[in-house]
Amino acid sequence: MPKKPTAEDAQIIMKLYDLRREAEMRKARKWYGGWWPTSAEDVLAIVNGGGTQENAWFRQVNGYWDMAASFVLRGAVNEELFLDNANEMWFTFAKLHPFLKEVREKAGIPHGFKRVEEVVTRTKDGRDRLQMMAKRAEAMRAKAAKV
Repeated sequence: MPKKPTAEDAQIIMKLYDLRREAEMRKARKWYGGWWPTSAEDVLAIVNGGGTQENAWFRQVNGYWDMAASFVLRGAVNEELFLDNANEMWFTFAKLHPFLKEVREKAGIPHGFKRVEEVVTRTKDGRDRLQMMAKRAEAMRAKAAKV
C-alpha cells in the first residue's frame, strides 16, 4: 500500500518547484518548451552537441525530471502527490517518446530517460496522460514545422 502523503512530501514538492524557478533552469525550460524535434536525428544532434547551450539545457531539464522521478521510484516522495504536480514531466517526455528507442540505441544510452519513462507509464492514468500529451505534442510539432 502506498504511503499517505505527509507534510514532508509537500515540502519536497515545493522544493522541486523552487528549483524549476531558478534563473538558468527557467531559460532551459523555455528553450525546451519551444524545441520540437521531428526525428531521432534532431534529438541526437542535441544529445551529441556537447559544449552547446542547447545540450546543457537539454541535460538540465531531463536531468531534473530524472532526479525527481528517482525520488518517486525510491519512495522518498509520495507518488500520487508528485504526479498531481508534475504535468511538465509528461510534456518533456512526450517530446522524446517517439524517438526514444532510436536515440537510446544510437547514443549508446540504453537506460536514458528510463526513470521518467517508468514513472510516466507505470499506471493507467499515467499512460493515458502520456497518450493525451503525445497527441498535443504532435499537433505542436506539426505547427512548429510550418513556421
